[in-house]
Amino acid sequence: MSEDLHELPPLTPPPEPAPLPRSLGARLRAYFFTGLLVAGPLAITAYIVWYLIALADGWVRPLIPEAYNPETYLRFTIPGFGLIAAFLGITLLGFLTANLVGRALITFGERVLQGMPFVRSVYSAIKQIFETVFKQGGTSFRRVGLIEWPGPGFWTLCLIAETTAGRLAASLPDGKYLNVFIPCSPNPTTGYFVVMREDRIRDVDMSPDEVFKIIMSMGIIQPQQRPAQNRLPR
Repeated sequence: MSEDLHELPPLTPPPEPAPLPRSLGARLRAYFFTGLLVAGPLAITAYIVWYLIALADGWVRPLIPEAYNPETYLRFTIPGFGLIAAFLGITLLGFLTANLVGRALITFGERVLQGMPFVRSVYSAIKQIFETVFKQGGTSFRRVGLIEWPGPGFWTLCLIAETTAGRLAASLPDGKYLNVFIPCSPNPTTGYFVVMREDRIRDVDMSPDEVFKIIMSMGIIQPQQRPAQNRLPR
């Protein structure tokens, strides 16, 4: 009897039950949201690009003479032709402006605009903005800061435009001031212009593109962690 007991196999725990397969509805929901994550950004990006191309075509196409417009000889429109024509025209304008004759024509045109009271102010302001933003080696809106706005304890991202200078700086108390732009969410093209002391602005190791992503997503998208740079003293 004892020998029979020794011959019995050792007891093993019962196998765990196999996990139940997910229902068809759960699988369909997972597939749908996976496809949405892929198709959503592509569709929105394509829509924005197509809208900008159509907008440029609508502005430039009426300015192209019919003899040079390929749509005059074709039965269909060419998307993006106006955008290409605008790029070539602006490049040609820059080439003509670089020589002596082009500079003379630009100078004559600016003198004519300077004689118009309202147009003079608008043109001078817009020209100065373009020269400041697009000048080579400029730092306008390339520095990102963090300020207490709209009150103590509330921190807001801002874009640093330029150092306050001229009569505006002379009217302020002693110290170094910066012109900053505070974009609004979710539309960063709108916001507030504020003049602040430099020691009240903290430099942030972020690019303007990252700031726009945070603002447009209303804080959902967070920038990846990077080594901190030196900050301005408070």
